[in-house]
Amino acid sequence: MNVGQFLEQARDCPILVIGDLMLDEYLWGDVERISPEAPVQVVDVADEEIRLGGAGNVIRNLVELGCRVSAAGVVGKDDDGELLGKMLETAGVDCRALQVVADRRTGRKTRVLSNSQQMLRIDRESREEISPDVEARLLETVLPLVPRQRVVLVSDYGKGVLTERVLRDVLAAGRAAGVPVLVDPKGADFLRYRGAFLLTPNRREAGLASGIPVEDEASASAAGRALMAQCSLQALVLTRSEEGMSVFLEDGSVTPMPTRARDVYDVSGAGDTVLVFVGLGVATGLSVIEAAALANAAAGIVVGKVGTSTVTAADLLTVAGDDSGLNRKIRPLAELAAILADRRRQGQTLVFTNGCFDLLHVGHVRYLQQARQLGDLLVLGLNSDASIRRLKGPKRPLIGAEERAHILAALDCVDFVVMFDEDTPLALIESLRPDILVKGSDYTPEEVVGREFVESQGGRVELIRVVDGKSTSNLIEKILQAYQS
Repeated sequence: MNVGQFLEQARDCPILVIGDLMLDEYLWGDVERISPEAPVQVVDVADEEIRLGGAGNVIRNLVELGCRVSAAGVVGKDDDGELLGKMLETAGVDCRALQVVADRRTGRKTRVLSNSQQMLRIDRESREEISPDVEARLLETVLPLVPRQRVVLVSDYGKGVLTERVLRDVLAAGRAAGVPVLVDPKGADFLRYRGAFLLTPNRREAGLASGIPVEDEASASAAGRALMAQCSLQALVLTRSEEGMSVFLEDGSVTPMPTRARDVYDVSGAGDTVLVFVGLGVATGLSVIEAAALANAAAGIVVGKVGTSTVTAADLLTVAGDDSGLNRKIRPLAELAAILADRRRQGQTLVFTNGCFDLLHVGHVRYLQQARQLGDLLVLGLNSDASIRRLKGPKRPLIGAEERAHILAALDCVDFVVMFDEDTPLALIESLRPDILVKGSDYTPEEVVGREFVESQGGRVELIRVVDGKSTSNLIEKILQAYQS
């Protein structure tokens, strides 16, 4: 599976999310004393944040990856409902199927944390089912959206929006339109989801719904197969915390996948992450096994963050691929563009240079070290073998592209290496959008390919003094003279 291609296909992918929308509030503080009023800790709040929660967290993750998202659900006619709606609109989400109900409270979960540890959670929410009138309004707006989607994701938190009628009609609409409906279920009655394409229960939910406690591989297999049959599913992804997940398919196969978590800080939102990446994988044409592997990697990322967090493209590329050694630095253009977009959002300055770098010498190294000092990241565009032959003749390069890339990636001053096959790096520069474009002082600014584009984006060109007498051509001549004499 090529993660870079997946991320490209995910961009602008139309996905409908329906479910229980709420707000997640986080209060971060320090604990240094006990209350004189009662034997409880006093938290001095230093920071606070409100995020989209519940089905909103599913939406946040999809928006982070550039998907075109439609939201369907219910909020109260209150301040929190207004805030939630504005947050969705600011994120570019289609809210035409968002219903505002006067006699309903918008859900808010408040978590109090200190030293990245959750100390307390306070829930303020409505749990009763929506009325038949609200059901009708919701379905009237959501059903026409279903045929326009690649997938429909159902996020059930058991707060009353996903009634039997709503689920039945959405599932039927998905089947009629040939649009897969994937569900993150809740409760013990999974027959409500009968006919879904796929469910993503955790082991507790799977145990309750199947009547088979999930304690090991054998019981997980038994519970999963029972749910596949009972609910007429095409697939099921059973998440098992630190034991990873098990993937069940219609052909009766069961594929266990070990966990990929490094350090676990907070499991909030891990189920949302699995739904997002399995769903997005299916939407972009991956097999269920490939999509589950992607979701497994993403869930391993999110539990290493505090709170209901999103998985960025850079996160995914790092963990889903080889995140150690030189391969971490050598990236295809699509993957690198996603990584750099994330770094740019973090405020990092991107420096770009390019060249053949055939027979690396001290002039190259000093040049690259100086270039790296100009910003936070140095990306090196490396001419392919074919490109060098066109530029320098049939006897070059002396060292193949793969070897040149690995030699350059071994330098601390080089953050990423990306190859290009064209005669110039212009297409590469336009895709990566560097802040600083670097070439040697043997060029004039007007001769630097990509200068006009970089300057039009607010960037600049820097010329670095080359080391006199140090070039690959001189080095080749010196070697020939030494061995011919």
